[in-house]
Amino acid sequence: MTRHLASLVLLAAFAARAEAPPAGGASLSLDEAVSLAIRDNVEIQSLRAKAQAMQERPAQAGALENPMLTFRGMDMAEDGDFPDANEKQFAVEQAIPGFGKRGWRRRAAEQEAAAMGYEVEAMVLDVVLEVKEAYHGLWSARQARGILRDEADVLARLETVARTAYAAGQSEQPDVLKAQAESTMLKARLFELEAQIRTLEARLNILTGRAADEPLEIAPPPALPEMEADAEILRARAGGSRPEIGRAAAALERARIERRLMGRESVPDYRLGVEYRTFRDDEPDMAMFMVGIDLPIWRGRTRAGIREADRMIASRQAALEASKLRADLDVRQAHFNAKASRETLSLYRDTLIPQARSGFEAGEAGYRAGKVDFMDLLESERFLLEARILAAMAEGEAGMQAARLERALGSAEEREGDAGRNEQGKWP
Repeated sequence: MTRHLASLVLLAAFAARAEAPPAGGASLSLDEAVSLAIRDNVEIQSLRAKAQAMQERPAQAGALENPMLTFRGMDMAEDGDFPDANEKQFAVEQAIPGFGKRGWRRRAAEQEAAAMGYEVEAMVLDVVLEVKEAYHGLWSARQARGILRDEADVLARLETVARTAYAAGQSEQPDVLKAQAESTMLKARLFELEAQIRTLEARLNILTGRAADEPLEIAPPPALPEMEADAEILRARAGGSRPEIGRAAAALERARIERRLMGRESVPDYRLGVEYRTFRDDEPDMAMFMVGIDLPIWRGRTRAGIREADRMIASRQAALEASKLRADLDVRQAHFNAKASRETLSLYRDTLIPQARSGFEAGEAGYRAGKVDFMDLLESERFLLEARILAAMAEGEAGMQAARLERALGSAEEREGDAGRNEQGKWP
């Protein structure tokens, strides 16, 4: 019928093939999380049910009103034997709108249902974006937690090196205390990160229709999809796929239909009826026919309605243009942010981490040889730690920005990709 009907069918089919939540400790993939959210998210279910209910409105708007059945009995006052009346009347009347009105009312209801269909699409895209943001955020936070735990072993080794140097008279007692203080600060960061992980787990569970405290294991996110280098191509694509634009276009079409419908208010409505009379005496029964017609003589009301409809068209036209401008801005911004996040990720992984690791290894060797101060060694350790943490967070940010670009384009299609970032699905 309209594009939104096909969209709803596709969404329903996508939801129908969503896999069940992994059992027995299996990891939940990003594709599975998206499928579960489309199928089980309660907000999507609520709006989808409302959209399905709206599909019933066109049939109601285009239907005739129920006919009126009337019975009358007439008797002489002195007889007093009602309901065995001298005369009985049975009448059926049917109101019939003026030519074309039913069709335009039906079309207006169809556009209203279409707008609701686009609203469902927009909510699905919003929820998919939230799922991907939570998924990438959770993965990067867990990666950062692993890095901090690994760093605890590094600090323990540095403390051992400091103790050995102190026992050999090559350093002072404060070096050991500094290493211990650094370990304490690391534990505090772990506590904060653990709280963030618990929040993201609860958010992802709720988005996928699960209990907030349900245990959650996730697989490494897929590799970042290839990104179109030309933002102009993406902007053109968004103009044909953004549900917000479709919703605004449906609202504009409905306003135009209502303008046509208001213009037909000068066309009179009709009322047809048939009446049958029976008499108790020997008089013959009678059948009568009735035709009624409205007299649309109050033109001021119709003219005011037409002016209102014209202004509503102007409003809807401006809303459509605003939707297109918003889509253009969203694509530009999302494309820039996605590109910047990938460049940042590459810089951290290919340049910053190798530099920081080389500096730390040189500092540790120098401290063992008594050529480097312990504070310099700790500083190189902090720098390497921060570089690895920044890279883990940049991974999540790059995934989020890719999801935001998909949302800006009005697309949540799943792309095949690598299972992880390296052999273990971890950062260096």
